[in-house]
Amino acid sequence: MPSSLADPAAALSAAVNDYHRQGDVGALLDRVQELSRAIDPDALLAAAAPFRNLPEVVIPVYERVVAARPADAQAMVVLANAYWLTGRGADVVGALAQRAIAADETNRGAWHLWALAESDPRARLDRWVQVARRFPADQLARAALADNAASVAGAEHDPLALDLAVQTYEGLWAEAARDEERKALEETIATLKGWKL
Repeated sequence: MPSSLADPAAALSAAVNDYHRQGDVGALLDRVQELSRAIDPDALLAAAAPFRNLPEVVIPVYERVVAARPADAQAMVVLANAYWLTGRGADVVGALAQRAIAADETNRGAWHLWALAESDPRARLDRWVQVARRFPADQLARAALADNAASVAGAEHDPLALDLAVQTYEGLWAEAARDEERKALEETIATLKGWKL
C-alpha cells in the first residue's frame, strides 16, 4: 500500500513542508492532485483541514470533493472562495456559487459569492439587496449592501442608492456593540449625508 494511502495526512503535510522549503507550486499541485485521486473525499478533507488557508491545497482538494459530491454546497463554496482569492475569475466563481445555491439555498456563503462575482456595479448592488433581504440578520451582507449602494450613488449620482446606503449604515450603527464600530459608522453616515448629488 502506498504511504499516501496509509497516512494521507502525513503525505499531505510532507508535500506542504516541501513546498514551503522549495517554493515549487507545480510540484505541490501535482502531489496534492495525486493524493486527491488516491483517497476517498472524507479522508481527503480530514487530511487537508490543517491547510484550509492555503489555496494551493484547497483548490485541488475541493475540486476532487466537488467532483465526487456534486450536491455538496459547502464544498462548492469553499472551492469558489479559493478561486476568488486567487483571482480565478468572476464567471467561474459565479457559476460555482449558483450551483451551490441550487444545491442549498440556505447557504449564505454561496449567496455572498454570487453577489461578489457580479462585475456590473448596479447589478452587484441588486444582488446584495437580494442577499440582505434573504438574510436580514447577516451584518456582513448588509455592510456589503451599504458599501455597494454608496459606490453606485457616487458613480451614478443616484439619490435613491445614497438613501439606501445611509439607511443601511444607520441600521448597522444601531446594532453596533463596540465604540470603534459606532464611531466609524457615524463618520461614514455623516460623510454620505454631506454628499450633494
